[in-house]
Amino acid sequence: MSRRVHKRFDMEVRYERARRRNMSSAGPGLHECILVLDGLKPDFNIGKIFRSADAFGVREIHLIGVHAFDPDPAKGSVRWVSYYVHDDFLSCYNLLREKGYAIVTLEPGCSELLGECEFTAKTAFVFGHEEFGLSFDRHDFSDIQAVSIPQWGHVQSLNVSIAASIVAYEYIRQHGRPLSEGLPQKQSSVNTRYRNKING
Repeated sequence: MSRRVHKRFDMEVRYERARRRNMSSAGPGLHECILVLDGLKPDFNIGKIFRSADAFGVREIHLIGVHAFDPDPAKGSVRWVSYYVHDDFLSCYNLLREKGYAIVTLEPGCSELLGECEFTAKTAFVFGHEEFGLSFDRHDFSDIQAVSIPQWGHVQSLNVSIAASIVAYEYIRQHGRPLSEGLPQKQSSVNTRYRNKING
């Protein structure tokens, strides 16, 4: 029990440090899409989604019912991606609708498939808890669109951070800013020389 308490306290200390850096450094991403993380576990996946959001220039992330998370899997990207915390989905929904966003949930078994539907430039994608799903009944919000990522396996289940990366890439495929606008990709902060030496 004490080990679990220590682990939680350590995570909260690291989160608070990352949150302070975020307040001084983060700004809106290059593209208008938003990722909404509805009740995700505060361990690995949220940080990994921050990495993808930074990589794809996502405008911002909205967290529902998550007031602290492990920033380590983000590899520093929590510093650069703006994010907002909500107690419940309704407050997030109202804010996004006021800003003119279309809202799309990612759920298995939908008739609309990613890659076959077009998104507006101002789209917010909602990802629920991998085990419990969304914290709200989508049918209470008639304007929310539901989309599935096509899959051919037996389990029909993707890790939520991978699903978020696939969705962000599809959005960028449809609405990404071209390199001709003078916005080249930045150099990687990861050193790959040693790996190349081994593989070469």
